[in-house]
Order: sequence, then C-alpha cells, then structure tokens
Amino acid sequence: MIEIIPAIDIIEGKCVRLSKGDYSQKKMYNESPVEVAKLYESLGCKSLHLVDLDGAKSSHIVNYAVLEAIATKTRLTIDFGGGLKSDDDLRIAFECGASKVTGGSIAVKNNALFESWIGRYGADHIILGADAKGGKIATNGWLESSDQQIIPFIEYYVGKGITDVISTDIDRDGMLEGPSLQLYSEILAKISGIRLIASGGVSDMADIDALDEINVPAVIVGKALYEGRITPDELEHHNVKLI
Repeated sequence: MIEIIPAIDIIEGKCVRLSKGDYSQKKMYNESPVEVAKLYESLGCKSLHLVDLDGAKSSHIVNYAVLEAIATKTRLTIDFGGGLKSDDDLRIAFECGASKVTGGSIAVKNNALFESWIGRYGADHIILGADAKGGKIATNGWLESSDQQIIPFIEYYVGKGITDVISTDIDRDGMLEGPSLQLYSEILAKISGIRLIASGGVSDMADIDALDEINVPAVIVGKALYEGRITPDELEHHNVKLI
C-alpha cells in the first residue's frame, strides 16, 4: 500500500508552497514548520519531506535550524533537500537531524561529488531527485533546465547504487490537477529495483489511489494537505491501514 509523505517547503523559516516551482507564485500557509510537522506525526505519518527553498535558490543550505527543530521535537524520518551542493552542506544536514538527503541539481552538475556521497553515506541515506519539465531534468530549484532525459538519468544512478528516487513533474507541482501517471508508469516499466516516490499534482485521495493502482510505493503531498483537499481524518485513516 502506498505511503503518503507530507511535504514542508521552507522560505524564511515559514511553510510555503510554490506553483510549478515559480518563486513569484509563493503562498505562505503556516509560520511554524515544527507545529505542522508535529500535526503530521500525530496523524500517523512516519516520514517527512523537508525542502529548503531558500537553499535551492542560493545553492547552499540555509534553513538548517528548521530541520534541527523538527528533528528534535518529532520522531519523523526526515528527508531533507534544497541547496545541498558541498560536503559541508551534507555534513550540516545530517548533523541537524536529516535521516536522508535528496540531491537533484548536484547529480546533474557534479556527478563525481554526488557519487562520492553515495559511497560515503550509503545509498539508503541518499535519494536521487529526478525532477522533470517536458521530460528533461531541471536544476537549481527548478529555475534551470538541463538536456538530460529523465529515464537515462535515473538509470545511470541506479547503476551507481541508488534505490530511492523522488520524481516531480514540475508542470503539475502545486497545481492540484492530478499526478503524472504516464510518467511514473513509464519509469516503473523501464527501471526495476527502485523505490519511486511520486511528487506533484496530487489533489485528493482519488489521486493517491490512482498512484497505488500503478504500484507507486510512496507519494509526497503538500498543497492538497494545506488546503484541505485531503483532510486530517483521511490522512490518519490511510496511515492506520499502513500499520
């Protein structure tokens, strides 16, 4: 059964959501990421996807204090991403409580460094971020596009030991128009042995069920939770069934 992983995106220490990764289309939902994380934990969530959007834009970790506060005050398994571009960034993230980190831009622009992280920390602590716009990998907080196609990109890093992959269809992110079922079906059909984590576009539990039907093992949900499209009762009921 598919796992729902709530997302908290951070700008200036506050919970926000963007539309299609556009920083000019920012909406602030809550000033206390810790309280939001504690709510998700109380509803039975075991994992959290925490994104440092300031870090993604500035190319170095920024909101590590938020990470540390959530890690200290909850028992959530935290996947942290955004702006991780150096060994020092990674050290800070793990020291502040991240269980896993996600690398996207770095995997495109400095594959030698990203591969060294896989070797040093182990593939169970490193997630590949494969975020695509028009089928091509996007970088730097989705502000830039690369010429790399998503399937070969994932295949390359599976060959280096990667097992966990987060894939966002950027055109759907924050739009509440449904997930990219075609993209995820193609990834699962062509690449075996990965834990694919879908992200972007989820608007309600029907979308979650549709992803479950094509055997996507996990999905990240943000805006649909903030705006009540998926209610706390629905989230808790789903998590009870996972136990």
